[in-house]
Order: sequence, then structure tokens, then C-alpha cells
Amino acid sequence: MQQVAHWQFWIDRGGTFTDVVARSPAGEVRTAKLLSEDPARAEDAAIAAIRQLTGVATGPLPPCQVRMGTTVATNALLERKGEPTLLAITRGFGDALVIGTQERPELFVRQIVLPVPPHARVLEVTERVMADGTVLEELDEAAAQTGLAKARAAGLTSIAIVLMHGWRYPDHEARLAKLARAAGFSQVSVSHELAPSIKLIARGDTTLVDAYLSPILRHYVDQFSAAFGPGSSPLFMQSSGGLIDGARFHGKDATLSGPAGGIVGMARTAEMSGVTRVIGFDMGGTSTDVSHYAGTFERDSETRLAGVRIRAPMLRIHTVAAGGGSICRFDTGRLVVGPESAGAVPGPACYRHGGRSTD
Repeated sequence: MQQVAHWQFWIDRGGTFTDVVARSPAGEVRTAKLLSEDPARAEDAAIAAIRQLTGVATGPLPPCQVRMGTTVATNALLERKGEPTLLAITRGFGDALVIGTQERPELFVRQIVLPVPPHARVLEVTERVMADGTVLEELDEAAAQTGLAKARAAGLTSIAIVLMHGWRYPDHEARLAKLARAAGFSQVSVSHELAPSIKLIARGDTTLVDAYLSPILRHYVDQFSAAFGPGSSPLFMQSSGGLIDGARFHGKDATLSGPAGGIVGMARTAEMSGVTRVIGFDMGGTSTDVSHYAGTFERDSETRLAGVRIRAPMLRIHTVAAGGGSICRFDTGRLVVGPESAGAVPGPACYRHGGRSTD
């Protein structure tokens, strides 16, 4: 077995289980599987697994290379458990992201039930820039400051800024972002920085998702990275299938982090086995992901997840909010599965920890 200079870890941090494959400096391959949440354990499952495999019970972990795919952001979006977010949008367009494109997901259903929007509150900003860059109405900074202060007083710390034609003429968005940071918002997602392309709905949804998920993701990444000493290099899988360091890991790029790692591994395994066409089926505790590989990675520049459009490079993965731990319930005479999951604790009823299978 080939020897390496440091420990190497490949981690799939799901909502229910965390799976770890490791290679020691001597070249020995080891594995571990832990519940992602466990009241009896103080540290995150990934760190606990690394300690278990390396034998370092306390203190900084030894120098190691870490590659992680995580469904922390995916599950937060599916279950609508992200950070309560303020949507700041041009006056008159406060409900634009809820209305969307007005397409009917099911043609013959008379009562359309729209997905729950990620934002908790809307601030309609007095400003308007036309498509040719003409400033029809200058940004009212005083009114914006008042609205931002009210949102902060209500406890909101995350904001998504989406202004008409802001992708091409970003001055108003940049000024509003400066006001938001001065007002105390810790997460400021701005559309011209995250999704600088035409079309308000997709650009707005992408920015909103980033503001909704980034605080949850940042908390996890910072907590995970803090356990390592000098010489370690934790990298995280993006929805596109590429790796990136934690400081640049954004919510909009993390919605398919875990499933993307599965596709990359599936493709490599298939090639090693001489298989050229393969279908991937990845069922976790909260979601199920289906993918296809036929010699090249299939990618999308825009996709929809949990009713939200996300404009960012990502592998083509179809995700449904129904996994092995999804909670079943009866709703108006129908059996409904998910999107809420029993998680790792208490888990489904079969875990015998007081969990439930149905309401």
C-alpha cells in the first residue's frame, strides 16, 4: 500500500449518518460510520470519527488532508430550516419571487400549493434603475436605513439584496449592502456578486438561497475547521463537483454538495469496473438523489430544488425530499412522506429512541 505524508480523510456528512474513509500515513485504509447527531457526543460526527480513527482523543488533530461532501445546506433548504432572512427588493416587486414565472407544475390541479418561500420578511426598497442604466428613481437611503433597522430589531441578521437590473448596474445594490452591514447584518448576499446575470426571478432566488443557507453552512464549516491544527487543508465539495476551501464555500454552491460527491465517486468506480453507463440512486435520511453518468458529467447552469431556482454551476441531480428517515403523516386522507425527517436523534421509530414513523 502506498505511503502518504499525512492522514487523508474522505467524508460524507449527511443529516442522519456520517461516513468516513481514511488512509493513514502508513497507507492503511480505515472506515467509520457515526450518527450525525448524538446527544452523548460533544463534537460533530466528522470530528469524532477522525479522532476515533487517528486515536487522538483530545486537542488539535494531526496534520491531514480532508475532503468533505455535506448535506447540511441541502437538508436545511428541503426542511426550510435555514437562517430567517430579509429580502430587500425594488419597490413594487415584493412578491415577485413568490409569484415566480407563473408556470403550473401540475397542469390539471386546480388548487396550486406554492412552496414555502425561504425569506421571513420583505423590505421594498425605494429605487429604480431602467434596463439601459437610466436612474428613474434614486436610492432612498434614509428609508432603507429605517427598514433595515426594523428588520434587525425583529431579530433578522441575514439579508438578500436583489434590485431591478442590479446585475448590470450594481451601484444601488452596493450602497444598500454597505447600509446593511452598518446596520448589523452578519450575512449580506448581493445579487450582482453571486448571480450577475439577467432575469430577476432566477437571480433573486439564487441570492435568497445564499442568504438563507450561508449562515448555517458557515457555522458548520468554522466549527469543523477549528478542530484542525496547522498543516491541515479541509476542502469541501461544491454542487459542481469541484473542491473549494471553507472560506469561499457559499450556500448557493452547497445545495448538492453531498450528492455531487456521490456522483464523482460513482463515475470513478464505474470507470474502474469498465462500465460506461450508470444510474445513481442515493437515498439518505432526508432526501433521495438520482443521477446519470455516461462517460461525461452532466451539468446544469440553473436548476430547481425544493421549489427554488438556483443559478449556479452544478451536476445534474434530481432530488426529492423523501429519504429513509422521512416522517410519514396523513393529510386530508392522503399519506404524505417528508419533507421533515426524523434525523439521527431520535430517528425513526425503529431506532427505539422515542422517534415516530407517523403523526
